[in-house]
Amino acid sequence: MLIEVKNLSHIFSEGMAFETTALDDISFTASQGQFVALIGHTGSGKSTLVQHINGLLKPSSGCVLADGIDLSVKSKEVMAKRHKIGMVFQYPEYQLFEETVLRDVCFGPKNMGLGEEECIRRAKEALEIVGIDPAIKGEVSPFALSGGEKRRVAIAGVIAMEPEVLILDEPTAGLDPKGHNDILRMIKRIRQDKNLTIFFVSHNMGDVADLADKVIVMDSGHLVMDGSPMEVFSREAELKAMGLDLPPAMSFGKRLGLTALTMDELVERIAEKKLGAALAKEG
Repeated sequence: MLIEVKNLSHIFSEGMAFETTALDDISFTASQGQFVALIGHTGSGKSTLVQHINGLLKPSSGCVLADGIDLSVKSKEVMAKRHKIGMVFQYPEYQLFEETVLRDVCFGPKNMGLGEEECIRRAKEALEIVGIDPAIKGEVSPFALSGGEKRRVAIAGVIAMEPEVLILDEPTAGLDPKGHNDILRMIKRIRQDKNLTIFFVSHNMGDVADLADKVIVMDSGHLVMDGSPMEVFSREAELKAMGLDLPPAMSFGKRLGLTALTMDELVERIAEKKLGAALAKEG
């Protein structure tokens, strides 16, 4: 699904004493299958922006188009599009409530009016995608799972609705290293299997560098950068002025005189440098 954000602004408490401009004239495009990371300090407007992409908030001005359809307009066509845009909020495991994992993941498809057989098919497929075996965990209470497993089950509930756009708002927040890595592997698998347009809100620059095709930087409600990870993270001074860091691999690589976005790239650059030094010595 093509997402176009055009001159989007949002004002909270408009016309009142505590009026606040959360978004100010935001414009960008996300093409089908693109992975877009949204970064910025707390209060920069990231969550407000993705809630417009999901259609949960109505713009004060401007619009968000999904395949050319304005999401702020009330119509059956718009509702059908909104059902194709899935959003996973921070700490989605707090929304688990059913008696079993399978029933919880079935909840979304059931609300769409699908039959029981189709709901179960979708739920099992979604659980497998997020790395949960439905044959082993399907009849287990979701509250008996680990924190990372709960989050994956919650995300499976959105995947089961078969969205074309997936919004992930801080999907690794509060997880231990294992849970964090499990979620990253899950996101990569979803991307590979489903070819979704993905919006990824994160404060982890390493994850952004590893996953994103496009990075959007927000600051005080303004879109201040929009480019590839290398283009954005090359503007170190501007990022640091906004309280943002470089990815760990890029930061460490600079000390070695190497340019790398991810740890895998850094290892390759170090190996190349060592090989070059060894060949020079032999020569």
